[in-house]
Amino acid sequence: MDSLKVIDNNRVVWLNVTGSGNETSAHIQQNNRMTIMFMAFEGIPMILRYGKAKVIHINEPEWQALFSLFQPITGARQIFDLSVALVQTSCGMAVPFFDYVKQRGQLKDWAIKKGEKGEKGLKEYWQTKNQQSLDGIPTNIISKNVYQVMLSQPRFSG
Repeated sequence: MDSLKVIDNNRVVWLNVTGSGNETSAHIQQNNRMTIMFMAFEGIPMILRYGKAKVIHINEPEWQALFSLFQPITGARQIFDLSVALVQTSCGMAVPFFDYVKQRGQLKDWAIKKGEKGEKGLKEYWQTKNQQSLDGIPTNIISKNVYQVMLSQPRFSG
């Protein structure tokens, strides 16, 4: 899944797609500290970690410019814009060797199936599963992604 872009030496953006929770979004909005861990599953053992982030939702001005960096992915819900404050390496000597076989298709297939109801299917899922973290912190996924869009759409009477 093509969902991570390096913008420059100090900036990375991650297109986040709908999943069973929304922990990262909730916690970044509370405290902008974010760690992304890259691990080497082959070759020299190494772990890399990073910095501070903000959440960009669909209704925010930065969304379109950042979203255009990616191929459209069904279920896209927010972008994490990470300012790299620190690159720290760790030995990674306990990380096991793994062989890459292929991308998993389950998340994409699930999002497409949810999307068969139109955008409504995914947004209903956000409403029931993605509004707060496990510890009750709001994610703002509805207020910053759905309601403004719904209010801007023309209403039809039957």
